Amino acid sequence: MGILIKDGWILTWNGKKAEFKRGYVWVEGNLIKEVKVDEGERQDNGRQKVLEQQCSLVIDAKNCAVLPGFINAHSHLFQTYIRGLADDKPLFMWLKTAVWPLALNMTEEDFYLAALIGCLENLKCGSTTVIDMHYVHTVKASSDMVLQAMRDAGIRGYLCRTSADQNYHPPLMEDKDTVFKEMDRLLSKWQRETGGRLNVALGLLNPWACSSELVRTAAEYARNNDIFIQIHVAESEAVVQKTIEKYGQRNVDWLKAQGLLGENIQYVHGVWLEDDELEVLSQSGVSLVHCPIANMYLASGAARVTDWLKKDINVALATDGPGSNNSQDMLEVLKFTACLQKLRTMDAAAISCDEVLCMATQGGARALGREDLGVLREGAKADIITVRLDRPHISPVHRIESALIYNANGGDVDTVLVDGRVVVWKGRSTLVDEEEIWEKAQKRAQTLRRKLYEGSQGV
Repeated sequence: MGILIKDGWILTWNGKKAEFKRGYVWVEGNLIKEVKVDEGERQDNGRQKVLEQQCSLVIDAKNCAVLPGFINAHSHLFQTYIRGLADDKPLFMWLKTAVWPLALNMTEEDFYLAALIGCLENLKCGSTTVIDMHYVHTVKASSDMVLQAMRDAGIRGYLCRTSADQNYHPPLMEDKDTVFKEMDRLLSKWQRETGGRLNVALGLLNPWACSSELVRTAAEYARNNDIFIQIHVAESEAVVQKTIEKYGQRNVDWLKAQGLLGENIQYVHGVWLEDDELEVLSQSGVSLVHCPIANMYLASGAARVTDWLKKDINVALATDGPGSNNSQDMLEVLKFTACLQKLRTMDAAAISCDEVLCMATQGGARALGREDLGVLREGAKADIITVRLDRPHISPVHRIESALIYNANGGDVDTVLVDGRVVVWKGRSTLVDEEEIWEKAQKRAQTLRRKLYEGSQGV
């Protein structure tokens, strides 16, 4: 018994060129067992008919693109409670007026509800994997609540337990012993849970908020436990300046000195990296995670993504947190990725649809060290999405890759499989009551807003 996704336009790759060909995908258990596309010869439907008789579910993907699920390589899921509270503010003002006050008042239930809303949005917008950089540990089980939300929503989730031990908001700082004691606990409880769908990794907030001792210990801990580290790097000019004032070095120079380079390291943002820093990254295997909408929202700047690609640096794409995007729509991120690079370079041909699709799928998989994600091929994980193309804002379609990048949005995602299980069917979650979750989260967020901001002119 298995699942047959038939008559869709299947994403294939001819070298670095994306191609969509009509065909089917056959899923058994949590793996893709067959991918068959029309190569131009007369189509033989005999095999497909046999599979239809054997399967437990047929998904008719007519007029749909069939893709590997997107990998949202950086988010802060707790921030679903914060979206819209601090528009029109730069990074540090945004943190002080919205993120910190609300986060400090969230309960365990709040962290669960906020993360569950975020996971559902990710799935419904086509992301089958999300990396959550979770740095608020004001209640003991906040990390567990995020992981539980990932489990209940059905998403493939990586929780980067993130810390800072200096120069940050005091209630959000931790000592090194606490950090790694909690990491031991989380790895023991959650690592590779639900058949490997849930995983734990390390997060470091940024260079100026983390001591040399913390970063060096984290690098060694990650190597010993075969996990990755994610860290905010060179997000804004102010962030770079803080690092220079603290250490007398730019971000990458200081991180290199601490041993935080390698294929298991992800640098998020990288907006203000200079040429010599990019040379270091191109030789080290570090992945860069690009968050174009958040960079625009906070006026942090436009990352030099085309230069990253020319230097063969692996690039993944991400929404960033709902507090600075304000959505978790990866299809929206694809369009902004392409358009921002065209504007930054003043070159309409600066970046192609193929490159953007690759970053959103294979780039994210490489950042995770996963060869079984981000592709539709035999033996890969059955993390698959179908996106409707028969919509007024999409049709008529001349090039499917163009339609996905420049026309489609999260509302066009129809069906989502994670680990071979249908978790979204015709745009609706199959695992949780969306209305019930939304109502609970709305009430709690409103209560917190009234408590913190009633009569305030700051937000």
